[in-house]
Amino acid sequence: MKFKGVIFDLDGTLVDSLEDLADSMNTVLHNFNFPVHALKTYKYFVGKGIFQLVRVALPESRRDKQTIARCHKLMMEVYGNNCTNKSKPYEGIIDLLNELKSREIKLGVLSNKANELTTRIVYALLPDYFDVVKGLVIEANKKPDPSEAFQMSETLGIDPADFIFIGDTSIDMQTAKNAGMYGVGVSWGFRPKEELIANGAKCILDQPMDLLKLL
Repeated sequence: MKFKGVIFDLDGTLVDSLEDLADSMNTVLHNFNFPVHALKTYKYFVGKGIFQLVRVALPESRRDKQTIARCHKLMMEVYGNNCTNKSKPYEGIIDLLNELKSREIKLGVLSNKANELTTRIVYALLPDYFDVVKGLVIEANKKPDPSEAFQMSETLGIDPADFIFIGDTSIDMQTAKNAGMYGVGVSWGFRPKEELIANGAKCILDQPMDLLKLL
């Protein structure tokens, strides 16, 4: 099959953002005198948006609506000011994007991170590569809901079946399946290969340039 477009997840797929997310969330937790978490723990907290990250990072006894709202507001401020401090594209991503652009493949980013943060990170770290970039605007459309993937398909004028959807979590693989796109997992992200395969990954990339074998 000749694919015409590729949609990427952001965190754990294009960009290693874990330290900035962990540092920011731990700053919020410290500010409220709550226990902080180790960096590796955040691999299992991320993927469902900042609001969900805040909720699961809080102590179970303090996950009431008021506390979550206050911590979420501060997290958006802290992370918004620090979201590109340590974050960087994974090794090989720039080479892959350059090759895809040279082949005139349409490229998109779809993240469960808030839209303002998604666009800020992409345009700071990976400018001029993507035809469409979309983060979370409407909670009901959060991945694995396929609504935004369908909208990207329409915007780019490409049938969903002609897209590769690349991500590092079960959420991404479920999104690909729900949208009728070809789901591809990556081994360098935040979740193990087993999770990706169990959730429908057609194949797993061990390095970015491996994608070219599908094209």
